[in-house]
Amino acid sequence: MTSGTAPAETASRQAAERRFSQSMVVSGTRCLLAYVVFPYVFPLLGVTDVVGPAVGVAIGAVAVVFNVVSIRRFWRVNHRLKWALSAVNVAVIGLMCFLAAGDIAELAG
Repeated sequence: MTSGTAPAETASRQAAERRFSQSMVVSGTRCLLAYVVFPYVFPLLGVTDVVGPAVGVAIGAVAVVFNVVSIRRFWRVNHRLKWALSAVNVAVIGLMCFLAAGDIAELAG
């Protein structure tokens, strides 16, 4: 009658998967802003160039935190895909750092 996985373990794995999804949404939002909203929409609205990079740095920092939390949660529950999903998270963190460096350089002038 046992399914092989305790309810608490299943809940922990589901929470880890939710955290991964959240980190990807935040990171995807940052990329949408960086590649669509900042370069095309903001100029149409007459918003200055300083707003985009400042918002980008803030959202990028939040995205990195979400990705780190996601990695930790997958390792804590010993998820079967922890290596693959950690690699995805690390790649996204690298992208966020690259974008933040560009934003900081733009803000510095």
